Amino acid sequence: MRRATFTTVAPVPAILLLLAACYALAQDAPDALLGRIETRSTATRAVQLMESTAVAVPGLTAASEQLRKNTQETVDALEKAFRDPPLTLRLTNEIKAYLALADALPRPDFFPAAASQQFLELRDDLQRFDRHFNALLAKEQADARTREADPNDLKHYALLDSRLPAPTATSLPRYVFIGDSATEAWRMNEYFTSQDFVNRGIAGQTTTQVLARFPADVLALHPVAAIVLAGSGDVAAGIPTSAITDNLTMMADVAKAHSVRPVFASLLPSGGEAAAALTPDAIRKVNAWLRDYCAREKFIYIDYYAAMADENGMMKADLSDDGVNPNSKGYRVMSPILLDGIERLRAAIAAQDEPAKPKRRLLPLIQK
Repeated sequence: MRRATFTTVAPVPAILLLLAACYALAQDAPDALLGRIETRSTATRAVQLMESTAVAVPGLTAASEQLRKNTQETVDALEKAFRDPPLTLRLTNEIKAYLALADALPRPDFFPAAASQQFLELRDDLQRFDRHFNALLAKEQADARTREADPNDLKHYALLDSRLPAPTATSLPRYVFIGDSATEAWRMNEYFTSQDFVNRGIAGQTTTQVLARFPADVLALHPVAAIVLAGSGDVAAGIPTSAITDNLTMMADVAKAHSVRPVFASLLPSGGEAAAALTPDAIRKVNAWLRDYCAREKFIYIDYYAAMADENGMMKADLSDDGVNPNSKGYRVMSPILLDGIERLRAAIAAQDEPAKPKRRLLPLIQK
């Protein structure tokens, strides 16, 4: 009788099993960092779940009234600053406090299945915001390390700059827009078709940082002109007006030295909580200097401020969602003002390039 034989299978190393499990989780896990739409929808849903579950637990509606009100205020604030870590942490703690309060109250003998499902959904939303908050902290730390290594963020557009073909004699004239968040958020390929408009804005930058980027993000791209919208970050940081104007003057000098036309846009008005740092007086002071400087140097000045400020010098409420950056309506207001400035620049260039017509020589009258 033949003895049965068995093949021995070598055990899989534990580390391989762990790596396989981590890989599987990574494939299925959603991105921890939420976008604006995801933040809004998840936060709004969390408030709705708090409202609906409160009525299912006796006494929870009254006990959680102020907490739910505070949560709604936090959600409203996140509408304007959806990636603000303190606000995100506040919302997370408010949801935790609500769930802890709900767990502390006795449930009725008959507890609706729908309410149980809603509590589970609310706990899922809490976990999403926990992951979102941790991702925000990680992003801030990474950004801080990047700023330390590259304080002017020269790497931000380095790859795009290297891939942008140089303009030719037959191509469209190129205009580079450089500045801070108001420029960066402007989707110029959507607002301006059939134009070679290059966006090189970076949110939060001061005029010192914009000036440092001028060689790489403006001069190396060989534009006809550089449209500068910068200075709000300086004002918010309390930098003196004289330092702002010095940097703007140096931008103009560098541009002219490389045959690039400098064009300056007014600082935008601010509104809401942002007006505490970006005061109307400080913005008007910089804009007054810009207007006079452009008139003196014969530069094109683009005045967005006049169309976007109300009678108190504040940003018109319907033109911005956060009091700092224009919304889609704000950019629609700015677009024709910009195009008018570009047309004035083109006319000035054409007038300068037009060859002087030879004067007709007048022959003296011959008396007979």
